[in-house]
This record gives sequence, C-alpha cells and structure tokens, in this order.
Amino acid sequence: MSIPHSKRICQIIKLKPSAVDEYKTIHAAVWPGVLAALKRAHIVDYSINYYPPLQLLIATMKYTGSDYEGDMKKVAEDPETQKWWAVTDGMQESFVEGATGSGKDIPWWTEVEEVFRFEGVSQ
Repeated sequence: MSIPHSKRICQIIKLKPSAVDEYKTIHAAVWPGVLAALKRAHIVDYSINYYPPLQLLIATMKYTGSDYEGDMKKVAEDPETQKWWAVTDGMQESFVEGATGSGKDIPWWTEVEEVFRFEGVSQ
C-alpha cells in the first residue's frame, strides 16, 4: 500500500566482507534513539537487504514529510545517530568519490534511480 505524498528512496553501499556478521548482529537490535530519529524525520517502511555476491547493502525507505533535506540534516545532527554511524560506517565502503562518512556534505550511501514501480493497480 502506498503512503500518500511519500518519496521512495533506494540506496546502496558495499559491506566489508569481514563485517558481515557484526553488521547483521547490530541491525538485529538497532538502538532505540536511532529509530526515534528516523521516526521524527518522517522515515517509514525502512529496510536494508544484503546481496553477498556483490557485498552489496540495499536500503529502501519511504519519506512522508515535506522537507527531505531538512529532515535528513536533523538526523545527521542527532547525537545517538552519530554514534551509530561511527560504528556502522567502518563496516562499509562508499561508492561515492570523496565520501568520508554518513551525515557529511558528500553522501555516504549512493542513491539509485527508480526505473519501475508497480503498486498492484492497473491503469
């Protein structure tokens, strides 16, 4: 079911092979403060999938607010989220040239273009 006025986002990043188990473990119990920051930023239906042959993490989410850039800035300023990123960024390798970590001017995760969507309703 589609949420009215939502923006769908898909992002990718590489997971270091040595960090697979730790990454899965930490995401099995995401810190409540991190989840609260996402909720305040109007992020819903957020998931991260892993594709081992390419060591690829694929994140999908919906944004239901009206100021995506502003809300993402608030997430980046959240102290609990900054601590979370200090742990998780070290497990990842960005595809973005010049990226140094989450929440910076240069994006850490690569946003990918949506080329098809079917929401179960024919035209």
